[in-house]
Amino acid sequence: MRYPPVSILKQTNMLFVRSFLILFLSCMTITINLCFSSNPSSLRTLSVDGHFSFDEVHHAAKDFGNRFQLLPLAVLYPKSVSDIATTIRHIWQMGPDSELTVAARGHSHSLQGQAQAHQGVVINMESLQVHKMHVYSGNYPYVDASGGELWMDILRECLKYGLAPKSWTDYLHLTVGGTLSNAGVSGQAFRHGPQISNVNQLEVVTGKGEVLNCSEKQNSDLFHGVLGGLGQFGIITRARISLEPAPDMVKWIRVLYSDFTTFVTDQERLIGAESTFDYIEGFVIINRTSLLNNWRSSFDPQDPVQASQFQSDGRTLYCLELAKYFNRDRIDALNEEVGNLLSQLSYMASTLFLTEVSYLEFLDRVHVSEVKLRSKGLWEVPHPWLNLLIPKSKINDFADEVFGNILTDTSNGPILIYPVNKSKWDNRTSAVLPEEDIFYLVAFLNSAMPSSMGTDGLEHILTQNKRILEFCETARLGMKQYLPHYNTQGEWRAHFGPRWEVFAQRKSTYDPLAILAPGQRIFQKGISFS
Repeated sequence: MRYPPVSILKQTNMLFVRSFLILFLSCMTITINLCFSSNPSSLRTLSVDGHFSFDEVHHAAKDFGNRFQLLPLAVLYPKSVSDIATTIRHIWQMGPDSELTVAARGHSHSLQGQAQAHQGVVINMESLQVHKMHVYSGNYPYVDASGGELWMDILRECLKYGLAPKSWTDYLHLTVGGTLSNAGVSGQAFRHGPQISNVNQLEVVTGKGEVLNCSEKQNSDLFHGVLGGLGQFGIITRARISLEPAPDMVKWIRVLYSDFTTFVTDQERLIGAESTFDYIEGFVIINRTSLLNNWRSSFDPQDPVQASQFQSDGRTLYCLELAKYFNRDRIDALNEEVGNLLSQLSYMASTLFLTEVSYLEFLDRVHVSEVKLRSKGLWEVPHPWLNLLIPKSKINDFADEVFGNILTDTSNGPILIYPVNKSKWDNRTSAVLPEEDIFYLVAFLNSAMPSSMGTDGLEHILTQNKRILEFCETARLGMKQYLPHYNTQGEWRAHFGPRWEVFAQRKSTYDPLAILAPGQRIFQKGISFS
């Protein structure tokens, strides 16, 4: 048997070593690239007008809900729309191997980490001031505002021109982009629809880093998709919002009902009437004493003697809250009109309370409560809110179970309940609604006391919320969540129902790598969502 020459063995060994080194270095390169994808050094090289913060990021892992804390890798403070586009385009160009995601953060009023991005980039939208607010006061007035502008600041600016947006949220210290990514609902929605029904045009940065203008006539699919789209298709950087003449004053009214059916019948009558109030909401009041005495700090009783004799006795009561807008020179006509409207209602006569406030004071009414709660250290607590949309035909069944069996002793915050007309919503947007023409917003706005193990503790409230959701499911009420929160894509598919395919297709078109709004937990980067 002949052996190969020593020279051939040396050459063979050298080739093996070289091949091994090439393979090793290739693997190292792949590993480095994968590590690089989530390394802040790639973001540090980006040229932006604003700046990134890589150290002071803890605040971006908190929100109003105070239940989820997901630390980002960096926070971008943009000075221009280009900063946002450059950042997203950079992450888009990294491809699917990068784990970086992007979340737009407004006034941090999200409830369950929706505006957080674990080890991703959070964009502080309030630092985006490139779009100076512009009010157009012509025949079809509107305001152009940045996506990071607060609705409160928009109101103040528009009032200088005697104008105001048509539809509001109850709390105005929220950003334009935040509410338009959900819907934006308050007591005006029965007449004007939600805020997303009162937008003429948007500027949006997509998940590819494209900056696009969109409206009903231009990029209409993106326009309708972004409105109510939970931040999935683009970041709103500018909005053109429809305006109307603003009133000087508001006649603000509260009355009580002891019977739920009478309460909702009057609400439905009011939202269907041609001549009615400008704002209609309702509240459920559980086991409260000295209720009317508390109202006296802000309202005057129509009949002080009867009001002083009223006893709530810890009953479950239903408050109808109404508002009629007016200018000072029409006060007599206004009083007559309000009297006629109230005469058609079946509330408890001794509980009629009224006051007159400025339009600004009325719209900013919730901020007064915020100031009080902050002073007592009760604002930055967990807020396990639950917001539901219940079809009109099922609202009595819902009330019987929830207010009769589940919430019987007390509530841990306001419970809103009022009807809206589905005809005022645009079904081309991404907002998901019940099937019926009239449905109720029912909002359990709970606050939980830290460390409490009692009925005001987080676990107790979450258990109640779970019982309410389970009842809606087993009773087949046709309920939809507003400000929805789910943990699996299967649950999201059920939420969207037949509209899921359109929603997923829009995601594939405008954010195919699932870079945007990871905190919604609808899509996951690197996983197919078709």
